[in-house]
Amino acid sequence: MPRLSAHDLVELVLDHGSFASWDEPIDLSQHSDAYRTTLEKAAERAGTDESVITGRGTVNGRAVAFVINEFGFLAGSIGQAAADRIVSAVRRATAEGLPLLASTASGGTRMQEGTPAFVRMIDISRALMDHKAAHLPYLVHLRHPTTGGVFASWGSLGHITVAEPGALVGFLGPKVYELLEGRPFPAGVQVSENLAHRGIIDAVVLPEELPSMVDRAIGLLVDPPTDGTRPRRTQVAERRGTAWDAIETTRRQDRPGVRELLRHGSDATVRLQGTDEGERDSTMLVALARLDGVPCVVIGQDRSRQTAQTPMGPAALREARRGMRLAHELGLPLVSVVDTPGAELSPEAEQGSVAGEIARCLATMATMTVPTVSVLLGQGCGGGALALLPAHQVVAAQNAWLSPLPPEGASAIVHGDVEHAAEMAEQQRVSAFDLAEIGFVHRLVAEPEDDSSEAFSAAVAAEVADTLRSLL
Repeated sequence: MPRLSAHDLVELVLDHGSFASWDEPIDLSQHSDAYRTTLEKAAERAGTDESVITGRGTVNGRAVAFVINEFGFLAGSIGQAAADRIVSAVRRATAEGLPLLASTASGGTRMQEGTPAFVRMIDISRALMDHKAAHLPYLVHLRHPTTGGVFASWGSLGHITVAEPGALVGFLGPKVYELLEGRPFPAGVQVSENLAHRGIIDAVVLPEELPSMVDRAIGLLVDPPTDGTRPRRTQVAERRGTAWDAIETTRRQDRPGVRELLRHGSDATVRLQGTDEGERDSTMLVALARLDGVPCVVIGQDRSRQTAQTPMGPAALREARRGMRLAHELGLPLVSVVDTPGAELSPEAEQGSVAGEIARCLATMATMTVPTVSVLLGQGCGGGALALLPAHQVVAAQNAWLSPLPPEGASAIVHGDVEHAAEMAEQQRVSAFDLAEIGFVHRLVAEPEDDSSEAFSAAVAAEVADTLRSLL
């Protein structure tokens, strides 16, 4: 794949003619004659005066700031002048309230400038954390190659992080490793696709897909809520059958889940992957979404991915906490979707701190300062379900339920068999109607006999969006 230059990125992502540089001329007088000559030759080859360019532009009319590496300038290395330029751009973006886009392609710290350049990564990181503390978005695009101090600072601090296909992305340069260790670095480790698989970055994005992805993400993060287009259900939810009937309904293979909710209830969605700390569990879905016109962060238990072989483990709950953290940092409402037969019960889960992760989810959800809505969509079994339930408002589907254990487990404890599961479900008051009666559920979404997946999902999204608007 051809290497994209900094100017290529500007032309690719920003609206035509919207580029406005923030860069001041570089002062070379402080350097030795030899290093000054090196810098002048680098500028001539790269077509830029330093290894980064910064400025302001628009993406589909929305103002954004940007910092873009130019690998052609001394391998995109960051010296003191480049660091000054990055810090200045980040500070200006924060002052002007702009989302910040960064695209990296660098070997790391500029070796010709040594430690004085190396420690400037601290200043860059501090400026970025101040930017995020102002609830302003920071999006990162990793290009081939991104290594060293760049990846270990501003390349790894994004709210959303994507990479180009096949990009070398890693902390240690493979050539350095081979020289130091006398053997090649293992193939396939420092490759963007592996990082996405491991939950370190969110996605691998083709260059031609990058403009639409950035447009969609920026729109979700900065555009205000709009009026909904999906009708709320006016019919009142009514008990039909027993609690056990509802439980069996939610256990059906064709029962709509969080994926259908996003497919039929969201106007735009950007899926995120993993904890961004090296873990990924497909049983938890994290996304930026616009549910029936309201932008929010969605964390949801994906029941379709939860099986006996792949139960919802501690990493899934850590992914959920990443979503909670994003909602807080971006100032967006949080929607948590509960639909699980229960958290993983295994020695591995115990050693992975499943109980601690449930506790931390509960504590974080209970203290969120942005508007929060929990959706009891189907099955709500055990601590794994409870972990995502604390919210300012709780919306429940008519057939949804919540219990400390599967009713079969409760029957086994009380009666020594599983034959009393239906009876235990009634005694434990697990149904959405029971939860509404005790004041835990605030809104119920009716499920008519002739319901469809699309209509059900749209109706839940409309109810959640209406709830968010009342909270906002």
